[in-house]
Amino acid sequence: MGNVTGWPAIAPDQFLPIFIVATLVLVFGVGYAAIITLAKMGFFSKKWMPVGYLFWGLQTFCLYELAVLIHSNHYTTKVLVVTMVAYLFVPHLYFYLVDEADKRYENDHNDLNQ
Repeated sequence: MGNVTGWPAIAPDQFLPIFIVATLVLVFGVGYAAIITLAKMGFFSKKWMPVGYLFWGLQTFCLYELAVLIHSNHYTTKVLVVTMVAYLFVPHLYFYLVDEADKRYENDHNDLNQ
């Protein structure tokens, strides 16, 4: 079976580095989300948040390395970087929306009880 049209071939000896870097993308991504989430929920001290951002940086670096290893074109690499910048803000947006919903619910709940 030949290559998919337009995609360069990946050498078989590149499988292990690609697999390791792809795994690190997942591990660092989960680490970032977990640390930021647990710090915002109060299970960790806020002092742990820089470690979460370090995980995000490592994830971004590994994703870029993965794009290089699989010979992504420039457009795909740019889309991946933009996605990573968006992923930096997703946990913050989530907790902002949850806090605002809680405030609104508490205000509506208090108005009904008066």
